[in-house]
Amino acid sequence: MELKKNPRANVGRNSSLYFAVGLNVMLLLTYLGLEHKTYETETVKADILMLTEQLEEDIPITTINIPPPPPPPKTIVSEAITVVEDVVEIEETVVESSEIGQDDIIEERVVSVDEVEVEEVEEDIEVPFAVIEKVPQFPGCTGNNDELKACFQEKMQEHLQKHFRYPDAAAELDIQGKVFVFFLIDKHGKVAKIQTRGPDKLLETEAERIISLLPKMEPGKQRNKPVGVPYSIPINFKLQNN
Repeated sequence: MELKKNPRANVGRNSSLYFAVGLNVMLLLTYLGLEHKTYETETVKADILMLTEQLEEDIPITTINIPPPPPPPKTIVSEAITVVEDVVEIEETVVESSEIGQDDIIEERVVSVDEVEVEEVEEDIEVPFAVIEKVPQFPGCTGNNDELKACFQEKMQEHLQKHFRYPDAAAELDIQGKVFVFFLIDKHGKVAKIQTRGPDKLLETEAERIISLLPKMEPGKQRNKPVGVPYSIPINFKLQNN
């Protein structure tokens, strides 16, 4: 069966092309419609005020008559010259210079030297605890030098345990550590020159307080002469966990 229809009269052969063109045209119109901006115009009315005449007002001038001030009173100055005779005679004094010139003769004097008393100054001698002939004697300690050393160290431990008190502020802040204390037992048997070195100032202050409570001792002796004896001891501050 043959088709009698003319192929040039086929309407749908370019339908896709027409559809694409129409779609692009619609998209362009839509874009232009969305991007179109309108502005509101306000009617501004400008009024111009024209002054054709200037108002001039004459201000009257007022004159105030002020009376002149009274003249100052006249003062009469009388000049009287009195002649005073010189009665007291003034004696002129000559000031002699105290400077020495080249022509002045210097008086030679013999200076006698009296006997000069020489005052002996005692030096503060410090001997280490380990080598001193006789260590400082803690109250209650007796015996030879070795026994005195052992007793001294034992009494020191008892003193630390008796007067030890953990600072409350350091306990709250969980501050712990070892404090090294250096002090001197002077020639009078007293504790002096306390120095501390530790992890915190609170612990150092407490260690210094404990050492300052040491009793007076019999001073150490070197060649039967009282001398100062330096000593150091560590104090361990440690919190016990319950």
